[in-house]
Amino acid sequence: MRDTLRDAGLPPGLDEVVEEYEHQVVFATVSGAHLYGFPSADSDVDLRGCHLLPLREVVGLRAPRETVSRMWDQGGVEMDLVTHDLAKFARLLLKRNGYVLEQLLSPLVVRSSPAHETMAALAPRLVTRHHAHHYRGFANTQWGLFTRSGELKPLLYTLRVLLTGIHLMRSGEVVAHLPTLAELVPEAPSYVAELIAAKASAEHGALGVRDGLPSGERPAADVAALHAVLEAARDSSALPDTADGRDELDAVVVETRLALFRV
Repeated sequence: MRDTLRDAGLPPGLDEVVEEYEHQVVFATVSGAHLYGFPSADSDVDLRGCHLLPLREVVGLRAPRETVSRMWDQGGVEMDLVTHDLAKFARLLLKRNGYVLEQLLSPLVVRSSPAHETMAALAPRLVTRHHAHHYRGFANTQWGLFTRSGELKPLLYTLRVLLTGIHLMRSGEVVAHLPTLAELVPEAPSYVAELIAAKASAEHGALGVRDGLPSGERPAADVAALHAVLEAARDSSALPDTADGRDELDAVVVETRLALFRV
């Protein structure tokens, strides 16, 4: 697995970060540009995952702090770590949240556990046609950022989430890696590789005018077309309307918590 992390251009020492974490980690994976296949030389590292809160924080009267986030500089690389307690992570999965689904299934694994493996195996039963709404909403947010900034990054994010949603609706498979999606989805714009290459040198580089990149109204037309493709893929999808793995997911939360507390 370390070879996979290295191949993605990630710095060493990520396992040490998880080892020193304040809670027991159920899993930690890499998300963001490294997972999506278009990191820049100055991209930060997005660590995402799931932890177990201690017994005292779960059974008391106070609402527990279910999400922990931290940002810091490590050897000149900006690190961004966010984890949710296992119960909250499971609830997000059931809310058709594609973002946590991608974190769960990311191939860039820093730390795993039997609970992580069980949830990953259960993931196909948690996917519904309504996950398309998540990807459409995320795409709209990123497109708004692109129209205001003109930067390559939000344009790539827009294309990535639309293509992920289309492929998910058609196949039930979660793929977040944009270069792979460009091959899997026939409607992917022809200039995806050129956009990725242009972003590689600068995290916040502008689209600008250069050979191989779209200009004028081309990006807007392509994004609108992909929205229509995603909507059609959702309407014709064989995916169910509701997840059927809720009870099994609940069992993962209960059994993992009991094991921690030695009940």
